[in-house]
Amino acid sequence: MNSETSNAIARKPYNWRLLGILVIMVLVSVILVTPYSLSLQSATLATAKLPMPLIILVPIQWLETTILYGILAAIGLLIANRIGLGMPFIESWLAGKPDWARARKFALPAIIAGVAAAIVIIILDAGVFGPQLVLDLQRLGIKLPAAAAGAVPAWEGFLASFYGGTTEEILLRLFALSLFAWIGRFVNRTPDGRPGQAALWVANILAAILFGLGHLPATAAAGLPMDTLVITRAIVLNGLAGLVFGWFYWKHGLEAAMVSHFSADIVLHVILPLLTGY
Repeated sequence: MNSETSNAIARKPYNWRLLGILVIMVLVSVILVTPYSLSLQSATLATAKLPMPLIILVPIQWLETTILYGILAAIGLLIANRIGLGMPFIESWLAGKPDWARARKFALPAIIAGVAAAIVIIILDAGVFGPQLVLDLQRLGIKLPAAAAGAVPAWEGFLASFYGGTTEEILLRLFALSLFAWIGRFVNRTPDGRPGQAALWVANILAAILFGLGHLPATAAAGLPMDTLVITRAIVLNGLAGLVFGWFYWKHGLEAAMVSHFSADIVLHVILPLLTGY
């Protein structure tokens, strides 16, 4: 008997309704993150020569981002289905049998882990990276605008948190982590054809590194120099959180990763600005 065939993961029909939900989530989140993005890029936009008025350019960017991320979401769902990952709670809800027991199992731990990850980021940035970054900026004679220094209004941070909790998770976990895990499955797999623990951890680490690097364009737009310190800071701080979100993804589904990521962003972009007076 061919164990590869008999123990293979049962492939489900492609869930087009689930893809539709993800595309809507992407569109809504890229609209919501706009005020935050404009604040971060305010200094650059003040001197930039735009090809068209911002009121026209921004909706075009919404459409382009939604199409691109929609394609990646479609590929991610296909790969995830092949290796036993995905969005089990929403799938059960779409099937008319919502698995509330599953949701209750991951909801509180995901929130706690997200908050804890944010606190660790704040501590590391304040005690390790922040002081050195201030010295580097002084040495280079760079004075950051208020938004780049973190003075973005809490309401903008709240809206931006939906982008982090949905679109970034679709890109980094549903697409990237699933792709890396699928590739790793050819080297390390379980008897039923799923990626093994080693494959999942390697995939998680790679996705977390990409998560950190993915923050560099916004960092550069805010005026920070792209030196070793800034790049290391982005990878370490965001990567640590990314590892947490990735673990929740493969253990409980993308919904859990979204909840954890959203919780972390609420601390970083809402609670922290409120506590520091913005």
